[in-house]
Amino acid sequence: MMNIDIRQVVLTIGSAVDLVGVDDVLHGRRVAIMAVECARRLGWDEETQSLLFDAGILHDCGVSSTRVHQNLVNELDWEGSREHCDKGYGLLKDFAPLAHIAPIVRYHHTHWEDLTAPELTPLTARFANLIYLVDRVDVNAAAHYADDSLLLHAGEIRDLIDRHRGAFFAPDLVDAFLDASRSEAFWLLLDADFIPQFVADMGCISRKLTISLEELKRFALIIADIVDAKSHFTTEHSLGVARLSRVLAGMAGVTGERLDLVEVAALFHDIGKLQIPDEVLESPAKLTVADRALMKRHSFATHQILRRIGGFEELARWASEHHETLRGDGYPFHLPDAEIALESRIIKVADVFQALAQNRPYRGPVPAREILTLLRSMEKENEVDPALVDLVAAHLDECYEAAVGSASG
Repeated sequence: MMNIDIRQVVLTIGSAVDLVGVDDVLHGRRVAIMAVECARRLGWDEETQSLLFDAGILHDCGVSSTRVHQNLVNELDWEGSREHCDKGYGLLKDFAPLAHIAPIVRYHHTHWEDLTAPELTPLTARFANLIYLVDRVDVNAAAHYADDSLLLHAGEIRDLIDRHRGAFFAPDLVDAFLDASRSEAFWLLLDADFIPQFVADMGCISRKLTISLEELKRFALIIADIVDAKSHFTTEHSLGVARLSRVLAGMAGVTGERLDLVEVAALFHDIGKLQIPDEVLESPAKLTVADRALMKRHSFATHQILRRIGGFEELARWASEHHETLRGDGYPFHLPDAEIALESRIIKVADVFQALAQNRPYRGPVPAREILTLLRSMEKENEVDPALVDLVAAHLDECYEAAVGSASG
C-alpha cells in the first residue's frame, strides 16, 4: 500500500500531456484556471472548483501526437476532435481515484445542443461543456501569449464565444465566462509568470488516498498508454519494457514489492518522449546532432515529472536512468557505475532489448540472437551490466516473449 496525493497524480498526468505541446506546455493549466474562475462566478463550491481544476488539467490526456495537438490548439472545431476524448475516457474510467472525471473528458468536445447522452447527468454535462468553452477560449488566446497582446484581443474572444451560445455552449456558462472575463485579472492569470502560483494554491487542496500496488500500476499504465500511443512504431513499447524488466528483475533475485515497483518504474520510463516532435521519433533517416540533443532531454523530463510525487523518489531515479552507462558517459546525469541502481540497469537492458525487437521507421524487428549479439557488444563497451546480459543469454526465448509477446522462433 502507498499513500499518495491525488492532486499530484493529476498534475503528473497533466505534465506528461503538456509535453506534447512542445512549444506551448501550459494549455491544460490555463483551461483548469479558467474553469475554476468561471465556477466561482457560478457560485459553485470549492469541491466543485477542485473537480473542474482536475478536469481541466486532464481534459487532453488522450492526446499523444504533436500533430493532433496542433489541431487542438489552432482550430475552434475540427473533424476527428472527439477521438482523443474517447481515448482519454478509456484511460481514466478504470482508475478509481479519477474515474469520476472520465465522463467530463469524454464529452468535452461535444456541442451543448448535442449533449444528450443518456448516461450523462445534467451536472456532468454542464461540467463537460464548461471545459469545452474555456478550452476553446485558450485556443483563440494562444496566438497572443508570446507578444503580451492578449488584453488587446480579449474582446474579440469574448464575442466569439458569445456568438456560439446555445449551440456550442450552454447560455448560462457563456454568461459566467463573460462576467468573469470582464476583468483584466482573468486574462492576466493566464500569463506564464502567474500560472505557477495558481497551480500551487490549488495543490494545497490535496486529497490523500492509500492505494494498492495494483492501483499504482493502473496509474503507471495510464502514463504508458499515453506515451506508447505517440507513434505506431512505439505501440506497447513501455508495456514490453515493463514485462521484460519484471522478468529480468526476478531472475536477478529481486522479490516481493520491489519486483512490482521495478515494473511500475519501467512503465514510466519514457514519459519525457512526449515532448519529442513526431517527425523526429518517426524519422527514417539518421538523426541530426540537433535531433539527438533533443532526444537526450526525455529522460531528464521523466525524472522531473515523477519526483514531484511524494514517495516516488526511487521510481523517478530508476525510470530516468535508463540511458546511463557503466563507463559514466550516459545521460542525463553521467552517473558512475557505483551510483547506478540495479533496477535502473535492468530497465536499461529491457529498453534496449524491446526497442530492437520492435519495428522502427529505419529498420524491421531484430531477431533474438542478433539482439543478444548487440547486447554483448554493448557489454564489451561497458555500457550495460554483464550479469544482466548473461541472464538474457540464459533465458533468451523467455526474454523475447516478455519483450514482444511472442516466441523468438
